[in-house]
Amino acid sequence: MKITIFTDGAARGNPGPGGWGAIVIFPVRKTPIANNNRITNKEWVQELGGSEKHTTNNRMELTAVIKALEFISKKIVIPNSSFIILLCTDSSYVMRGAKTWVHDWAKNKWKTKQKKDVLNKDLWKKFLKVSKDFNIGWKLLPGHSGIPANDRCDQIATAFADNKKPKLYSGILQNYGIDIQGRILRIPKGSTLISKKKRSSSKPYSYVSLVGGIVQTHVTWAECERRVKGVSNAKFKKSISFEDEQLIINRFRV
Repeated sequence: MKITIFTDGAARGNPGPGGWGAIVIFPVRKTPIANNNRITNKEWVQELGGSEKHTTNNRMELTAVIKALEFISKKIVIPNSSFIILLCTDSSYVMRGAKTWVHDWAKNKWKTKQKKDVLNKDLWKKFLKVSKDFNIGWKLLPGHSGIPANDRCDQIATAFADNKKPKLYSGILQNYGIDIQGRILRIPKGSTLISKKKRSSSKPYSYVSLVGGIVQTHVTWAECERRVKGVSNAKFKKSISFEDEQLIINRFRV
């Protein structure tokens, strides 16, 4: 199972009133296609958000990640390391803390190398607890750079920071008005796909399929095969990295 999460946080005054926002995209139960016996996976989009009266930007950035992972834990019931989560954030504090610092802090009884108390210790402890059974891949996004999903998280976070209650979307990806895949990664002009020889010998990151003009990504070949088998003009390709996956998606959409 592959799950994609976008998160952002905001604080007015830092410290001051704050808000957080998240978008979670995850597969839901298989449903039959109308007038067809084939089965397809549908992806669900859930927007999340909240506020605090007195907080900091870093606390809201981290809270967004925690709340998104807690949502997945409740939705899936039991966290499982076989679930692949791609977590996209524009906070280097969150990404570096989650990948490296937090483990050192925990070993050092929540003290820094300078023997000072770790800031936001309460939230980092929550993060460790909720993330321990998940396989998380991190993507650091450039903030405020026109990435639609990241911009949407910022809108949610700032709205809550301003004591507003934005309407949060909950529904299938196909009806979501925001481009999730298109601009997560800016691919330089002239970029080429990986050679066939290298691709065939490399471990798969995912499989990308194009059916009826709709692009989907799949964790396993079996899942991808079920979608494309017997379908005329269907396209499919194995990706070997997140960047390679994005390049294939962009090529399929041309």
